[in-house]
Amino acid sequence: MTLRLALAQFDCPVGAVAANADRVIAWITQARDTHRADLVVFPELTLSGYPPEDLLERPGFLAECAAQLQRVAEACTGGITAIVGWPEAVGGVVFNAASVLRDGRVEATYRKRKLPNYAVFDERRHFAPGHEDCVVEVAGVPVGVIVCEDLWHPEPIAATVAAGARLVVVPNASPFERDKLADRDALLAMRTAESRTAIAYLNLVGGQDELVFDGASVLADADGRLHPAARAFEDQWLITDFDAASGRFAPLLWPPEDDESRESLAYRAAVRGLRDYCGKNGFKTTWLGLSGGIDSGLVLAMAVDALGAANVTAVRLPSRYTSDLSNDLAAEQAAALGVRLETVAIEAPFEGFLKALGPLFDGLAPDVTEENLQSRCRGALMMALANKKGGLLLTTGNKSEYAVGYATIYGDMCGGYAPIKDLYKMEVFALARWRNARQPAGAPPAIPETVITRPPSAELRENQTDQDSLPPYALLDAILEAHIEGREGREALLARGFPIESVDQVLRLVRISEWKRRQAAPGPKLSRRAFGRERRYPITNGWRS
Repeated sequence: MTLRLALAQFDCPVGAVAANADRVIAWITQARDTHRADLVVFPELTLSGYPPEDLLERPGFLAECAAQLQRVAEACTGGITAIVGWPEAVGGVVFNAASVLRDGRVEATYRKRKLPNYAVFDERRHFAPGHEDCVVEVAGVPVGVIVCEDLWHPEPIAATVAAGARLVVVPNASPFERDKLADRDALLAMRTAESRTAIAYLNLVGGQDELVFDGASVLADADGRLHPAARAFEDQWLITDFDAASGRFAPLLWPPEDDESRESLAYRAAVRGLRDYCGKNGFKTTWLGLSGGIDSGLVLAMAVDALGAANVTAVRLPSRYTSDLSNDLAAEQAAALGVRLETVAIEAPFEGFLKALGPLFDGLAPDVTEENLQSRCRGALMMALANKKGGLLLTTGNKSEYAVGYATIYGDMCGGYAPIKDLYKMEVFALARWRNARQPAGAPPAIPETVITRPPSAELRENQTDQDSLPPYALLDAILEAHIEGREGREALLARGFPIESVDQVLRLVRISEWKRRQAAPGPKLSRRAFGRERRYPITNGWRS
């Protein structure tokens, strides 16, 4: 017995219930008539999008999801079976459900059993767990259904196989994070070894606020052999035949991932997140301040890759401390990428602030206050341009800066989206080099080499460099990764051999900067412990470790 399976690795925007249903109906028709599929599978919570968050507390939203599922079911005819995710409300209880649609009706419904309540997930806030197996016969093959987190526990798939499944399909909405693909592959190998049953793992693709779903769907034969993952971050049909006798897949349309390096995946995740944040929120153009430094240089390259050069405007905002080199590098990069470059000097507004504050500042020595005023001049000007001209202002801070507060609230933190907020500084350098290596032959670097090699500086006072105030970035990032991703406290960090003065400085700065991070723009989650949805610490905090 051979079953043709179509996996719909597509984006399903949150809240766009009717539009998602329209797309699903069209996709069912395409799977049946173009790809000759017996079974088409859609991602977790297809109709509502993932995560729907507190939309699930709106009775009207749940009723719309139910109505649209019925409409999709009525359109599912002509010999094809579909599995569609949706939030099912029953007697005041909501389930994360996946329904089997066939012959114009809902034939069966599986309710997700294991509800994740860690990291970015809070499904127990909204959903009740299911308890029943779901196995249906398609083209003579018993097909079982489980959903996302169910796969990370042995019981759901074991119960599904015990109920007769020869193939288990797993719709997912699993956000991207570094190194997760290796963990997923190990998990699939473990589950197939335990169950001796083939698994088709379909993942959602697309950006949703801080989350980016990478797709990267994968097939695992019953004997444990993993097929290459589908190319990440791309909407695409994935078509395979499944032979029930051997428990093996024969992919027919399966564009494979050709670069699973950390830099490639992180860069493409950030670009996809930016593109979808703009598209889903109605922004056709973006603005950013281009300083001639590495952070804004990387963000400019990402913005061009996401939206096209014609939709990106860079602005130089020179001060009395801005070097000619910085201005020249900004111009060089804008020209290389074909981006319009504007220049708005901040000296006049800065002088205006100093004059207005002069009577109150009289007798006080200049300090970080004047430095921050310059940054806030830039923030106000950039917000004004975005307001007047339209478009989304991008902010260019990285995770190292946000961690230790080396960013000015209402200054360089101004903006609606922060593409690199979950990248440490050393990762910013690595992604810049990766992006340059992808330039076409003969084209200038996307990011000028001098931007990458020059010492980072905010240029808010004479001869300033970042390392005047912070440990060297390699050391800073190593401490931050151990503390934030590894959740290690002072004693563990000292046991690693980090200098005590650096550890104490960094831990203090991380602790006292929480209030800034609460006001930061959203940006794509790329790590295991992103600020915001995932790492949630109190602002008022007496814990010292």
